[in-house]
Amino acid sequence: MDSGPLLLSIFTLLFSGLWRPGLTATNYNCDDPLASLLSPMAFSSSSDLTGTHSPAQLNRRVGAGGWSPEDSNAQQWLQMDLGGRVEVTAVATQGRYGSSDWVTSYSLLFSDTGHNWKQYQQEDSIWTFAGNTNADGVMHHRLLHPVRARFVRFVPLEWNPSGKIGMRVEVYGCSYKSDVADFDGRSSLLYRFNQKLLSTLKDVISLKFKSIQGDGVLFHGEGQRGDYITLELQKGRLALHLNLDDSKTRFSSSQPSATLGSLLDDQHWHSVLIERVGKHVNFTVDKYTQHFRTKGEADALDIDYELSFGGIPVPGKPGTFLKKNFQGCMENLYYNGINIIDLAKRRKHQIYTVGNVTFSCSEPQIVPITFVNSSSSYLLLPGTPNIDGLSVGFQFRTWNKDGLLLSTELSEGSGALLLSLEAGTLRLLIQKTTRRAAEILTGSNLNDGLWHSVSINARRNRITLTLDNDAASPAQDTSQIQIYSGNSYYFGGCPDNLTAPQCLNPIEAFQGCMRLIFIDNQPKDLISVQQGSLGNFSDLHIDLCSIKDRCLPNYCEHGGSCSQSWTTFYCNCSDTGYIGPTCHHPLYERSCEVYRHQGNTAGFFHIDPDGSGPLGALQVYCNVTEDKIWTSVQHNNTELTRVQGASPEKPYSMALDYGGSLGQLEAVIDSSEHCEQEVAYYCRRSRLLNTPDGVPFTWWMGRSKERHPYWGGAPPGVQQCECGLDEICLDIRTNDTGFLSFKDHLPVTQIVITDTNRSNSEAAWRIGPLRCYGDRHFWNAVSFNTEASYLHFPTFHAEFSADISFYFKTTALSGVFLENLGITDFIRLEISSPSEITFAIDVGNGPVELVVQSPSPLNDNQWHYVRAERNLKVTSLQVDGLPRMSRETSEEGHFRLQLNSQLFVGGTSSKQKGFLGCIRSLHLNGQKLDLEERAKVTSGVRPGCPGHCSSYGGICHNGGKCVEKRSGYFCDCTNSPYEGPFCKKEVSAVFEAGTSVTYLFQEPYPVTKNLSQSSSAIYAEPAPSKENIALSFVTAQAPSLLLYINSSSHDFLAVLLCKNGSLQVHYQLSKEETHVFTIEVENFANRRMHHLKINREGRELTIQMDEQLRLNYNFSPEVEFRAVRSLTLGKVTENVGLDSEVAKANSLGFVGCLSSVQYNHIAPLKAALRHATIAPVIIQGALREASCGSGTDSDVNAVTTVHSSSDPFGKRDEREPLSNAIQSDSAVIGGVIAVVIFIIFSIVGIMVRFLYRHKQSHRTNQIKEKEYPANLDSSFRNDIDLQNTVSECKREYFI
Repeated sequence: MDSGPLLLSIFTLLFSGLWRPGLTATNYNCDDPLASLLSPMAFSSSSDLTGTHSPAQLNRRVGAGGWSPEDSNAQQWLQMDLGGRVEVTAVATQGRYGSSDWVTSYSLLFSDTGHNWKQYQQEDSIWTFAGNTNADGVMHHRLLHPVRARFVRFVPLEWNPSGKIGMRVEVYGCSYKSDVADFDGRSSLLYRFNQKLLSTLKDVISLKFKSIQGDGVLFHGEGQRGDYITLELQKGRLALHLNLDDSKTRFSSSQPSATLGSLLDDQHWHSVLIERVGKHVNFTVDKYTQHFRTKGEADALDIDYELSFGGIPVPGKPGTFLKKNFQGCMENLYYNGINIIDLAKRRKHQIYTVGNVTFSCSEPQIVPITFVNSSSSYLLLPGTPNIDGLSVGFQFRTWNKDGLLLSTELSEGSGALLLSLEAGTLRLLIQKTTRRAAEILTGSNLNDGLWHSVSINARRNRITLTLDNDAASPAQDTSQIQIYSGNSYYFGGCPDNLTAPQCLNPIEAFQGCMRLIFIDNQPKDLISVQQGSLGNFSDLHIDLCSIKDRCLPNYCEHGGSCSQSWTTFYCNCSDTGYIGPTCHHPLYERSCEVYRHQGNTAGFFHIDPDGSGPLGALQVYCNVTEDKIWTSVQHNNTELTRVQGASPEKPYSMALDYGGSLGQLEAVIDSSEHCEQEVAYYCRRSRLLNTPDGVPFTWWMGRSKERHPYWGGAPPGVQQCECGLDEICLDIRTNDTGFLSFKDHLPVTQIVITDTNRSNSEAAWRIGPLRCYGDRHFWNAVSFNTEASYLHFPTFHAEFSADISFYFKTTALSGVFLENLGITDFIRLEISSPSEITFAIDVGNGPVELVVQSPSPLNDNQWHYVRAERNLKVTSLQVDGLPRMSRETSEEGHFRLQLNSQLFVGGTSSKQKGFLGCIRSLHLNGQKLDLEERAKVTSGVRPGCPGHCSSYGGICHNGGKCVEKRSGYFCDCTNSPYEGPFCKKEVSAVFEAGTSVTYLFQEPYPVTKNLSQSSSAIYAEPAPSKENIALSFVTAQAPSLLLYINSSSHDFLAVLLCKNGSLQVHYQLSKEETHVFTIEVENFANRRMHHLKINREGRELTIQMDEQLRLNYNFSPEVEFRAVRSLTLGKVTENVGLDSEVAKANSLGFVGCLSSVQYNHIAPLKAALRHATIAPVIIQGALREASCGSGTDSDVNAVTTVHSSSDPFGKRDEREPLSNAIQSDSAVIGGVIAVVIFIIFSIVGIMVRFLYRHKQSHRTNQIKEKEYPANLDSSFRNDIDLQNTVSECKREYFI
């Protein structure tokens, strides 16, 4: 773990205690009642039932007994003026005395001025307080975040349905004192040092500010050597520029070191804290903190002469500033414990004031409004009708791309005016009944959340639309357009009862904020609108802008980019390796074991070892072999590397890059059962090791960046290898090769060599890829034996995103898989009935339940997969491949999942509804829970769970048998003609003319313990009562003999192709009885793959060709089948008395490719290719293994040319690495030996060539034919000519 943030937090704790102003709410008692002594005039409200201001202090019984409005609706509020800024820590409410009027829920607003209110928020959402249940009970709430304000407003949301709104209130807190300075945009405070240069190793700067401007410099300091520190507002965000002793970077051209905050130009107080220790910086704005390491070489910040607050004045030019100055107020401005504003107020000599800085905060009387609803919000303001021309202006801010801003019907029949935001662009449309509409388009990306000013002016046939001081006019001629101002101006939307042209709204209503509305050059008083004396409105918040940046913080995980509308946020997960509404779900599997379980074989894959955790995906090579699943991670230097000229003073060093972070590699290693790296070291006159206690001359470094002097095969901590302490490497060339397999030290990250600087000294090294096998977690399983048994783990922390995945199998009717509780929040997963899985969760807004119903029982003792997820956008539940159940998450209200109990797996805290069965591969937010280790120390729970084949046996194909392992299963392909991890890889070979493979059926051979299980079955005795024969073939030769089974001197079974390419099956059951079955639906000698199956059960025969039924036949009861003696593929070479038809086909035997040949449980071709030395197989002629092309070309290439189980990244160079590179005294002798060897090989080559030509000539005279190359897909099928001749075979049964 990085110690930097920890040290920094310690420093900041010390600094904050020394230099930051005390927090009154936490440092001493701050819960005094503040409203009880207020005069009646301090209270105001939206309306009052008594018609006058009713005091509404807590426990008041006189008069009206509290406050009630004239009408109980959502527009009512009760407000109090506390006389000055105070710190509010708690509130309390009652109903109106002696009545049935009370409020059941409400919200709070705060303000310094009585305008521009701010809603109280908690958990990043507008907080709703629970109210009363009767008129006299007191409901007290302590604020999680104390608020400093002068005005407090209570806004009833719900009230007693049998009564109306009624409130008595109290506010608790204490007085608040602060030092404030007001900057007018042309002023600043200069803090001048006592010396020319101020050099600091640690800095703490804290302040609060409020502004209505989105840009401006808050403070700046710089030094002549290039150091600088600057904090400035940029488009409503705070940018911090910090540089230490990096003269190449100048402030004027630099990018910010950090940017934080959003919408900071809202005229509300925002807090800033900058803490620096050397290069480590904590930058905090409000409650969000960003950690970063600054640029530069030094740890000290050197500032010359002064620090400037409020702007950057230009030296020698009074009143001139380098950048736009800050306009607004600052409060409690501290620099390294120095109160800057206090010094300025006391006119201390350290402070020089530029321009007009006052020490009270001037508040602009600007009233914003918020359009809340995209379908029903609108504001109606009156205008002066029939004026020749029109003038309207306002400011707006929004996140929505579309929305109506303004609509008005013009007077004198001059049409209608429509101003809207469409796809982030401003569009002004003036519609005329008799002329083409005039249109102006301007701006882009205006839904960026910033304030934009708009004004429309029409005078004397000239129309101008001005956006942010940039004027635009329509492209078409408007000289004939006359515009007269209208009577009513609708902002944001239209009432439901209006039709065109009174109010036009072709798109949705506007959602956002507006302010500074002018009509006919006159400002509109929006407070009068709120009081009902001006215009009309619907679904507005008046005197506050409730815009919220839903992308701060960014809840898009794993680097996903966030965008937003007014009501929600969206995540773009492109190029992250994750998917889902918040980029939480990994796109890739956790390990090669999972890919293998899905049926994949060898290939390059991305694996995400921690799932939805913080680590990204890593590309690896998955080599799925029959016994192990190897994961290989390549690095940037697996080739042999030679080293010369290295010494202890000038060592050679090479760092290895694996294409991923060290955390990713550690996750792969830690989750594997075994890992290794092959290390080879070759040397000549170069020492590898030193004395046992000495510093080694060569070493490698692992994950913890520690030196490791041990090499392949030696245990950690031992300086030992072939080039040992006897220094046998000094004068001869030798090497040390072996495997490093201590997981805690892997992977090798660097190699260092220091002893190749002497005469004729050289070394060479090669480090192979990181290779691991065994997934420790995918098969990590436990069995719960009783309903009272469970496992417990630490609390599941998943405030914003939670995903849970596991496999289960059970025969029980119901039971809880896992449960974790909080004070009110909880999360639970259970099988609630034999066919239902239920996911229940509560984050404080009430429980949400998702249920997936299966059409078949889930308590069938088979493995089933469950994945549940909850994020800020959606809650979902997936079971196996069934349709996913999901429900959108509310954007408002509580959204943090707060749990505090232990996590129970297999049961509940109440020890009821426990789970009976097995759970495995349990992951929570990517974290793997080691169930087996916990089960070892828990009664009633047993590690492991047998019975994987009952669920996954179907993954073994073509007669392969699923065999249980402690961790998973494997496919036994002994009785299958196929091989591979799933018995799907064909075993095939090319037969040339005369090639013969004969399998002899003898007495069963003893299966000794030295023979593998895969080879033992080839000795099994054939069963004469049935025959199951299968084979695939590709050929272009006819006639040809594919298969011949000899039972006696007269009985046989033969499969052959006739001259016309038809297929025949001959059954000779005695001298007199012969059955011939002919299939001539096509010419089968057509270079395409064909599949033949012959099945005989007793006397019933079935023949299938290319997966289609071709023949059914029943032999007579008199027929007798005899035991098989031998089976031949290709040419029959022994004298067995073939009949004439079979003899014709046998003249050449078979020329082509045979694949996946099976007779009952015998695989003769597989035995010949895999067990030729021990199987009863006789091979004559050339037999070459090759693919018959049963798979696609891409599959064949992927398996046979790209991947290799021994070295997937390239062919190893097995030559001695230094044989050609190192010159030695024996070079002359070696040269003589090489010449002699060359002469001998030349003579042998000439003799071989002569003999080969003679043999080839002899073969050509006997028969002319074409050979089959290894790649039958491309060469064999294109080079062999079909023979189309008239059939000369005898037929008895035709198809």
